Amino acid sequence: MRMAKVSDQEILYGLMSVFRSKGYDGASLNELAEATGLKKASLYHRFPGGKKEMTDAVLDFMEAWINEKVYKVLSNAELPPQQRLKDALHNIGEVYGHGTKVCLYRSLSMDTGMSLFGNKIEQGIGQWLESFSIMGEAVGKDSETAMQLAKQSFIEVQGSLVLSKAMGNTEPFAETLQNIERRYTA
Repeated sequence: MRMAKVSDQEILYGLMSVFRSKGYDGASLNELAEATGLKKASLYHRFPGGKKEMTDAVLDFMEAWINEKVYKVLSNAELPPQQRLKDALHNIGEVYGHGTKVCLYRSLSMDTGMSLFGNKIEQGIGQWLESFSIMGEAVGKDSETAMQLAKQSFIEVQGSLVLSKAMGNTEPFAETLQNIERRYTA
C-alpha cells in the first residue's frame, strides 16, 4: 500500500512546530520526521543538507509568509490604513495560534541557531519593522516615530507570547494586538 503524499506546506508546518518548541539544537531528527509524517530517510531525501537545510527552508517559508501576510497587507495603499492594520494583526494572530505558539525567530535565536541563521532572522525582523513603519507613516507619523512604533509593536508581540505561555492564558497576546491597533488608529 502506497503512503499518502505529504504536501510541502504540511512538511514546513511540521518542521516549524518542532523548531518553535525545541529550537535548532534541541530538535531531533526523530521529532522532525514525526512532525512531518515522513520517515527519516524521506526527510533526508527532501533535505539532503539535514537539519540546517530544513531550518533554512522553514525560515524562507516564514519570510515569504511575512511578506505576503504582513508587508503586502500593511503597504497596500488601495485599502484604508485601519483595514490594512486590522487584516495584518489578524494574520499575526493566526501565525502565532492566537498566542499559543512561540515565535520561530525567538526559538532559533538561541545557541547555535543564531550563529547559523542570524542573517535570516535579522532579515525577517527587518521586514516586520519596515512593514509596521510603513503603517505608522500611513497614519501620519514621521519616519522616526513610525520606526519606534514598529519596534515597540515587535517587542510587545514577543513579550506577550512569552507571558501568554507562562500564564497558560492567551489574553496577554490578544490584549497586545488590541493595544497595537489602538496605538496606530488613535
